[in-house]
Amino acid sequence: MAIRCFLSARKNINCVDRLQLLLSNDCSAVIGLYSTAAKQWGTGDDFHGDDTTDDSSHAGTNVRLLEMRANKLEEQVRELTERYKKVMADSDNVRRRTQKFVQDAKMFGIQSFCRDLVEVADLLKQTTGNLQGEEDQRLSQIKDRLQGVFTKHGLMKMSPVGAKYDPYQHEIVCHTPAEGWEPGTVAVVKHDGYKLHGRTIRHAQVGIAVMKQEQD
Repeated sequence: MAIRCFLSARKNINCVDRLQLLLSNDCSAVIGLYSTAAKQWGTGDDFHGDDTTDDSSHAGTNVRLLEMRANKLEEQVRELTERYKKVMADSDNVRRRTQKFVQDAKMFGIQSFCRDLVEVADLLKQTTGNLQGEEDQRLSQIKDRLQGVFTKHGLMKMSPVGAKYDPYQHEIVCHTPAEGWEPGTVAVVKHDGYKLHGRTIRHAQVGIAVMKQEQD
């Protein structure tokens, strides 16, 4: 009985020793962890707070750089747009001038030829008045035919009688009393004038109506 009690007491003592050792190791581990955390806190080794501040500053700088680049690109776009509009306007002007030049070349390329033809018309007019009978009729037909050709190609004889004097269309060769005519108007045509598509190619030689005291 005594031996059994001795063995039981010894067993309990061993259990207490192991428990104390375990508790001692756990406390040391906890204390060690606490000490490490305290050191880190004391030395300011807090990485998360610094990273957040740096990231915010970096993001703000990137935003400003992007805004500057966007403004620069917008300015370049405006400048290129203005250049494009100017080039297109210049191109349209050149195209219109070229078209006008081509049209004028087609319309007035026969100007010199027409000047020669109107002289033939003058001769026919003079000859028609001096002939009689069948010959006069034939010449009148030729003259009418020639006037038809003139009209077809835009060559028109002026009819300035009664119109105001225009130095771009008329050449004054004489003055006549203003009887029935307003002074300064064309009273008589001495030599026919012609226009080609509205452009004067030969001035009409005219007499201008004036008051009697203004006569030459």
